[in-house]
Parts: sequence; C-alpha cells; structure tokens
Amino acid sequence: MESGAARVRVVILGAGGRDFHNFNTVFRDDPGVEVLAFGAAQIPGIGGRRYPPSLAGPGYPKGIPILDEADVLELCRGNRVDRVIFAYSDVSHDEVMHVASRFLATGADFALLGPRATMLPSARPVLAVTAVRTGCGKSPVSRYAAALLRARGLRVGVLRHPMPYGDLSRQEVQRFASAADLDAAQCTVEEREEYQPYVAAGNVVFAGVDYARVLAAAEAEADVILWDGGNNDFPFIRPDLLIVLADALRPGHETAYHPGETLLGMADQVLIMKVDGAPGADVAAIEAAVRTANPRAGLVHGNLEVTLDDPQMVRGKRVLIVEDGPTITHGGRPTGAGYVAAEAAGAAAIVDPRPYAGEELARTFERYPHIGPVLPAVGYYPGQLAALEDAIDRVPADAVILATPARLESLIEIRKPVVRADYAFKEASDPGLSAVIGAFADGLAASARGSAG
Repeated sequence: MESGAARVRVVILGAGGRDFHNFNTVFRDDPGVEVLAFGAAQIPGIGGRRYPPSLAGPGYPKGIPILDEADVLELCRGNRVDRVIFAYSDVSHDEVMHVASRFLATGADFALLGPRATMLPSARPVLAVTAVRTGCGKSPVSRYAAALLRARGLRVGVLRHPMPYGDLSRQEVQRFASAADLDAAQCTVEEREEYQPYVAAGNVVFAGVDYARVLAAAEAEADVILWDGGNNDFPFIRPDLLIVLADALRPGHETAYHPGETLLGMADQVLIMKVDGAPGADVAAIEAAVRTANPRAGLVHGNLEVTLDDPQMVRGKRVLIVEDGPTITHGGRPTGAGYVAAEAAGAAAIVDPRPYAGEELARTFERYPHIGPVLPAVGYYPGQLAALEDAIDRVPADAVILATPARLESLIEIRKPVVRADYAFKEASDPGLSAVIGAFADGLAASARGSAG
C-alpha cells in the first residue's frame, strides 16, 4: 500500500468459525485492510467478546470486537465501512441476499470469499466430508471413513470445522484424544456431539481457531487428514477427495442453500443419504440435480442405521426425545434420529416438551419455529444446560431418549431412565462409499511406493 493511502475498512459477518478463518488467511497480514469488527450470528451468546491480539496479529494491538450482527449493521450505518464479508453457512440463498441488501444499503460492498482464497494446502493427503445441509449424516459418514482408513494401517488426523465458543486465546489449537481433554477444554454440548464419538473410537481430533497451526499439529501425527466439515461449509483445507452429502428427505435443498450448492458443484463424490426413508421420485430428483450441477461427480447412496441400547424401555412408554442440537436448530429438521427410533420401538406416546420449556428454551423454540415435539440438545453456556436439565425434569415422561452423540448425562442430572439412540452409516449402493474410500487409500499406497522407489 502506498504511504498515506487509506486502508480499506472491512467487517466480517460470521458465527465463530469461518469468519475467523477468513480473517486469518486473507486479512490478518494485509496492511491495506483494517477489520473493524466481526459480526455474530446463528450461535447464541458468542457476541460481546473480542478476537484477542494474540490471534489478530500486530496490526490489531487491542484485538477486534465481536458484535451481534444487528450492532455491526449500526456500525456500518454510522461509519465508513468499505466492504462487508459474509462468512457463515447453512443459510438459504434468499437469506444471504436479504443480509446483503441490508448492508448494501449502508453504502458498503458485499462480498463472499471463495475456496481458492481460503483453502490451506496440506503436506498430507486430504479426504474431506461435507454436506449440502446440516443434518445429512456427515458426522457418521466421517467416522465411517476414519475407520476404513485406520483399517488400512493409516494414521488419521481428524480436523473438525471450528466451534470456538469460549476463550479464543486458549482455543487457538486444540487436540482431543480422551474424554479428559474434552472436560479440560470445557467443551460445549455441540463440541462434544462432534468430538466425543471420534475419541471413543480411538481417533485424535484437532480443532481451534488458527487452522494453519491446527493443520500443522495434525500433520505432525498423521498420514492422512480427514476434514469433517461443519454445517454446509466448504473445507478450510484443500481436499484431494471431496465427498458431499445430500439428504433424500429434503429434495431441493441441495441447490437452495449457501454454500451447499457450491459444494455440489465442487464434489468429487456425492452421497445421497437416507434413501430408505424417501420416495423414489425424491431420490431421482436429487440425482438429476447432481447431474445438472456437477456431471463429473460420482454418485452413491447411503442410509443412517438408528439403534436403541434398550428398546424395551421405550415400547409402550411415554418418552421424551432429546435430539442432536444443530440438526434440529439451524439444520432445519423438525425431528431427528431419536424420533425415528421411538416410533420404530413402539413408544406409546412422544411427549411434546414445549409446554414445559422455561424462558431460556422458549427462546430457542421461538427462534426455530420449525422444531417439532423434541428438545434440541443445546448447551452453549451454563444457563442453557440448566434450562435443559429443568425441562427434562418437568416433562411427564417414563423415559428419555438421548439421540445426541454427546454424553449429556455427564453434564447435567437426568432424573429419569435414559435410553441412548445411536446412528451409524450404512451402505446402500454396490459398489458404494467403501469402494470410493478404498480407491483413495490405494492411491495413497501407490504414491508412497512410487516415492520410495
């Protein structure tokens, strides 16, 4: 930048993940840019913090404020802001443009940063699993992929899309190899939903805020990197194989949400999930959308197999269902795996928790009016956990079905019998996803032999 030239004034709208990554990779070391603020959306309670100087770099000795998105809009109205960067995911194309319109009205430019500008290269091969929407089954598929790679004798470093909702300076680089690591990091329910099943299976999970450093830590321990994406965001790491999930129960969503449609066009392999519960016409419609968006992508099918650890405790009983949080909230699903399991097991009634929700949870139901007669496993801060415990206690049910992968009973006291619902990926094509991942692993072995020769 020429001496005396004005710096471009930028704000970044996000949800505590992609926004920080975009700053770190594109703006942090650019002397021609001044980032005035981050905006906080989607996740309650993550505004009002500050991106710390230790992460922001020497150009930001006081750090950068993290404001609620409405406050960022007021900042733009009252100051000269040149550019607004949209950096969160799993929002409809309509909603993206509504946000754009509000900020364009302040006079600022509105921009999206793409994969080329923000993906980091890796010294290790990278397999990435993403989805066109939250709740497609991405996490079980990622764990299935990790198991296949480990069965080939490969050391797998799992990189999870960030969820840094606490002390950012302490969360710069995180490594989870045990339940004690989760406790020490004071992980939220959402973090535990994602990390805990990996750790239980013997995997090491890496996450944090600064993904150049997170990636370096994983590369030091792993032969291959597995990127487990969050929401429907595109990977932070440049993949050698990109698997994108679509949901047979939500036809049309694959091209209606940002950046899910982008992923559809980027995919090497599209996996249509939950085909056993969907009409054939809906599966065919998604297949046609895939071929139109990305005719070069491979296409396979899969299902989620839901099991209860004690079906007899559900049969003929009144049950309360606690579902995976993000799937039910910004994932847009009215119910999830727990509801399916309860019906299959012959529950006498599924008790609607909404009349028993206190003020804290009532705000969640108000914000996400699509939610059905289930409780989302929210717990981003202690007040939400306390509200969840209180609601479970008040609902007149014989048993509680926990369909969240997080061990919720270790975080709150549940004074009713607990039945766990687990779900795992199941192939529905022959050849299927295992053949795709096997070919990827074979390519790694061939490359290693070539390098050795």
